[in-house]
Amino acid sequence: MSNRSFVTEFLLLAFADTRELQLWHFWLFLGIYLAALLGNGLIITAIACDHHLHTPMYFFLLNLSLLDLGSISTTLPKAMHNSLWDTRHISYSGCAAQVFFFFFFVTAEYYLLTIMSYDRYVAICKPLHYETLLGSRACVHMAAAAWGTGFLWAVLHTANTFSLPLCQSNTLDQFFCEIPQILKLSCSYSYLRELGLVMVSACLGFGCFVFIVVSYVQIFRAVLRIPSEQGWHKAFSTCLPHLAVVSLFISTSIFAYLKPPSISSPSLDLVVSFLYSVVPPAVNPLIYSMRNQDLKDALRKLITRCYSEPINCSSSSKQL
Repeated sequence: MSNRSFVTEFLLLAFADTRELQLWHFWLFLGIYLAALLGNGLIITAIACDHHLHTPMYFFLLNLSLLDLGSISTTLPKAMHNSLWDTRHISYSGCAAQVFFFFFFVTAEYYLLTIMSYDRYVAICKPLHYETLLGSRACVHMAAAAWGTGFLWAVLHTANTFSLPLCQSNTLDQFFCEIPQILKLSCSYSYLRELGLVMVSACLGFGCFVFIVVSYVQIFRAVLRIPSEQGWHKAFSTCLPHLAVVSLFISTSIFAYLKPPSISSPSLDLVVSFLYSVVPPAVNPLIYSMRNQDLKDALRKLITRCYSEPINCSSSSKQL
């Protein structure tokens, strides 16, 4: 590829100049990463082990946790490595892999969130048709469509971005390889092709967001007809956090990819990218577990089983 003669590696954004602040950033990212691993890992394990949770809603939630693990594992480990070892380097192939996997996981997650809003709409507004519209085969097909769409868009964006001649510099003002930062390094007008693809992706993403909002508007209208305040609380406590995370994700990601260069700055770009790349995978487990009694019960049973099984094994060994 022609750009390999100009750029063989990239330099990512340094979070701090002093060693103390670099180590502080490392421990901060490590805490966020471990919390995301623990939260999403517990959700995946609880749903897989508890047959009571083998329903469409929890099937989509399991897929969401897998995508959250993938997206946050694409960005934070490299950022932690750079902070710990006081380096900024990432290879050309490593940068391309980071762009591909991040776009793959994030795009698939967003389409899955759209599917999850449809699941809640059918469950609350059309409960008699729930089994028909969201049978096991339909759920598998919808989840596969989300993963497949993410893979397709990741291939298109990665191929477009890394076919550009890059000769301006090799410094990215971001803590991971982000497409808008790479486009700034292009020395030809070929970047307009990728920019057009980004705009198409943004339009599709906004269309999904409109679908999500319309679905929740219908849900809220149906919930308000329920005389029980407990039903109101259960529906709103599930839907409002979901809508808040989706709104944060779509607004910050569209701003990051389509903002005019005149308002761009390293600190602003860093905050915006952190909000759409790190915050959703870290807070999704809290939203979907702390406000879901069935999932909390499954997690409690799982933890109890983990503590009781070693005791049973030790007691049986003594009898032998």
